[in-house]
Amino acid sequence: MSSAPKSHKVDPLNQLRQRKYEAGHGDAEAFNRQHAKHKLTARERISRLVDRNSFEEIDIFATHRARGFGLESKRVPGDGVVTGMGKIDGRDVMLFSHDASVFGGSLGEVFAEKVIKVMDLALRNRIPIIGINDSGGARIQEGVVSLAGYAEIFWRNVEASGLVPQLSLILGPCTGGAVYSPAMTDFTFMVHELGYMFITGPEVIRVTTGEEVTFDSLGGAEVHNVKSGVAHFLAESEDECFAQVRRLFSFIPQSFDQPPPTVPATDDPARQAPGLATVIPVVGFAHLDGHPVGVVANQPKVMAGALDINASVKAARFVRFCDAFNIPLVTFVDVPGFLPGTAQEYGGIIRHGAKLLYAFSEATVPKLTVITRKAYGGAYCVMCSKHIRADFNVAWPTAEIAVMGPEGAVNIVFHRELEAAADSATRRRELVSEYTERFANPYIAAERGYIDDVIEPGRTRGELIRALRIALRKERRRNPRWHGNIPL
Repeated sequence: MSSAPKSHKVDPLNQLRQRKYEAGHGDAEAFNRQHAKHKLTARERISRLVDRNSFEEIDIFATHRARGFGLESKRVPGDGVVTGMGKIDGRDVMLFSHDASVFGGSLGEVFAEKVIKVMDLALRNRIPIIGINDSGGARIQEGVVSLAGYAEIFWRNVEASGLVPQLSLILGPCTGGAVYSPAMTDFTFMVHELGYMFITGPEVIRVTTGEEVTFDSLGGAEVHNVKSGVAHFLAESEDECFAQVRRLFSFIPQSFDQPPPTVPATDDPARQAPGLATVIPVVGFAHLDGHPVGVVANQPKVMAGALDINASVKAARFVRFCDAFNIPLVTFVDVPGFLPGTAQEYGGIIRHGAKLLYAFSEATVPKLTVITRKAYGGAYCVMCSKHIRADFNVAWPTAEIAVMGPEGAVNIVFHRELEAAADSATRRRELVSEYTERFANPYIAAERGYIDDVIEPGRTRGELIRALRIALRKERRRNPRWHGNIPL
């Protein structure tokens, strides 16, 4: 009798490698469709963002458990999102990247569980979270389970806030309730003509209001960077976006209980900077003596530097981020006051301006302030004055620290004298000159100790470095309470 044929035993290692390869390479036709839209795939995005060969994927074999609508026959490994850990400049990060080639990147139960897992790992281990968004929203076939998944993610966004940095990249659609996760993260990046965000889409708006809008004009990258303020960085390509993320990463720490990364100081701390007499540094992050700092500066080229609703909200959020993650603040003041007008008053400039006042007052990181020119009225108080506990305040000799500008002050204080004057125009000029000489200068504030010194502009850098070295040693304390009630 002939013996029975021996069964072929599959090598477990080869089987593992094959399954991982198939799970990682997915549907070639779907990838081609993604490339045809000039978009990278989920894994391509991660590989270009993180250090070479540093990404370790988690839950690559996870598949959905849903039934109905033909889903039983569509179980794709990964379930529409790639999750794991990687490194940026050698530093650990947790990531998730929506895979639009699987169910349009829509979120279902298992998809959410994967994102939740990396968020929990980030929280437990104090590691930044980066989310790459390119999703069709909730997976309709899974119903309320998808909504529950979103809510679990939202809750973790709140838990992570102020504990670890959270960055969102919008590289495709992000619509409906899904927008609230990026909205609660620290910084949002968008790519021109690729990413868009909105609550209700163009078709719903057309049906309900009759208004005709496109995806880009409703929620494109330019809209959210220029008009709404929802996004903070605008890139022309995905690769430029990844470079922006890596650049930002060089200024921020791993978590709230870690110092931000420093770089070796290669410049002479005592170097003069005479160009500062005519140029104000840009707003954003910078290095001072190798230490990351957050810079807040009024822009006199726009509305003469006046604070409006948008400026107040923008600056307040930035100040609170810096304070949450141990980044010192450097403030350059050239502010004539809050922007007047009914539009600002009706829009709530009082409440929104109070946000910036609250943020600066609450901040306990080192706070250094330079008054370069105008510092009028309540805006002087708000822009990190000594009275709200700035650590170091100086002014240039061009500074004007007063209740209001000379013209306005003269019109109010001397209005009767001007009405009675034979030549009111000449008398007004005289009074304005007298007021300017007497009040619109930095010396009265210096006499009272409201500023620590009046310095030459070229000495600003050296003075700030010396002050920063001292302020970095201070002990940070807060009043015991659940939280303050910021005027949201």
